[in-house]
Amino acid sequence: MPELQPLRADHAAAVLAFERDNRAWFARSISDRGEEYFERFSDEHQSMLDEQEAGVCAFYLLVDDDGAVLGRFNLYNLADGSAELGYRVAEEAAGRGVATTTVRELCGLAASRHGLRILKAGTSDQNVASQKVLAKTGFVRTGPGTFGGRPGAWYRRDLGSANPG
Repeated sequence: MPELQPLRADHAAAVLAFERDNRAWFARSISDRGEEYFERFSDEHQSMLDEQEAGVCAFYLLVDDDGAVLGRFNLYNLADGSAELGYRVAEEAAGRGVATTTVRELCGLAASRHGLRILKAGTSDQNVASQKVLAKTGFVRTGPGTFGGRPGAWYRRDLGSANPG
């Protein structure tokens, strides 16, 4: 059974494998990370751990029984009771409800563990799967945005609302 885990130092190899294995898949709907990301991955991973330790971000991985990463689910810019949600799911796990289930779980953790009241998320217009996940998990479209140079929309979810998503 996949488990949502906070990012740890020992996740580095599995995260790098996830990013490399799914790079082309992700590039279909979100901006490519670029070669520099992969060349400097150790520094990037440590930077994320430092941000998490400082309490400005919270990074989570959905890990299968074999330790492989099925998805990354992140809370960015934690401040004043709100944060931005970002996520990406492996191609092999797409279309099976993994993102929807895990975003619901993360919304609960955002409130109970991180004391958040509001989550915001953005997605490009062409990322229809992400739009569906956000709608199914109680996010409401709030206005236009640009993501990786692509037009899209911002969404918001009040974690104190009666709608559990």
